[in-house]
Amino acid sequence: MAIRSMTGFARTTGTLPDGNPFTWELRSVNGRGLDVRLRLPPGLDALEAPLREAASARFARGNVTANLTVKREDRAPRLVVDPVALERAMSLVADLSARMPGSAAPRPEAVLALPGVLRTEVEVPDEAAEVARRAAVMEGFGQALADLFASRAGEGARLHAILATLLDEIEALRTQAVAEAARQPQAHRNRLAGVLAELLEGERRVPEDRLAAEVALLAARSDVREELDRLGAHVEAARGLLGEAAPIGRKLEFLTQEFGREANTLGAKSGSLALTRISLEVKAAIERLREQAANVE
Repeated sequence: MAIRSMTGFARTTGTLPDGNPFTWELRSVNGRGLDVRLRLPPGLDALEAPLREAASARFARGNVTANLTVKREDRAPRLVVDPVALERAMSLVADLSARMPGSAAPRPEAVLALPGVLRTEVEVPDEAAEVARRAAVMEGFGQALADLFASRAGEGARLHAILATLLDEIEALRTQAVAEAARQPQAHRNRLAGVLAELLEGERRVPEDRLAAEVALLAARSDVREELDRLGAHVEAARGLLGEAAPIGRKLEFLTQEFGREANTLGAKSGSLALTRISLEVKAAIERLREQAANVE
């Protein structure tokens, strides 16, 4: 039971070196190939390539959405005095005081309010801290991928049981079809003899060899042994795929198309209402098989 689904969810939490908590949320749904969509906070865009590479190493198919949330403390920007601007402002104040003797000296807050005297402190990037921050994010993503893998594997185990049951159902219907197909030549003979007897109204008897030839022709046109043999082979091939360790989704989807072709031919060549009914039930089971196979990685 090694198959995996493409549907899953994982959520992991961690703490950055600066103490801020972060959360990874990964969701996966069906997809023809692997499509990884990343939602990262500003400043972590450089991690996109290694994050995608890590996801590709884990999964072969599925639309995976990875959302990283980092909770930051709301801190007011720190203001510092620009010494050059302050020196210019003080020089301007001294010049004005000299030109206006007896005028009151400006208050300190008025000087600090002059443009450029106060500025927001710019944090100097710490390369070592940034490397540690990225490493923590990557480690958390690795754990989230492992949890998503386990989630998809768990869903795959449930899929395996459903697929195995559907294959058993198709095989049982095939067995019924084999038995019903074996009765078709005699049914053709009885039907043809009855039609001819009604048309001729007993006036003339159809030669036995002519009747046998017509029955043989009808039987050849409605011979479904090859279709039933191939249908049985497809069932065995599908069961073999369910035991493989590698991703089998594409192979299984292709195989369900082959199932459908045989079921359609079986219905088209049916020579009895019973066989037609069986072919319709086979088609319905194959359709359910196809729907479930679309979830397999």
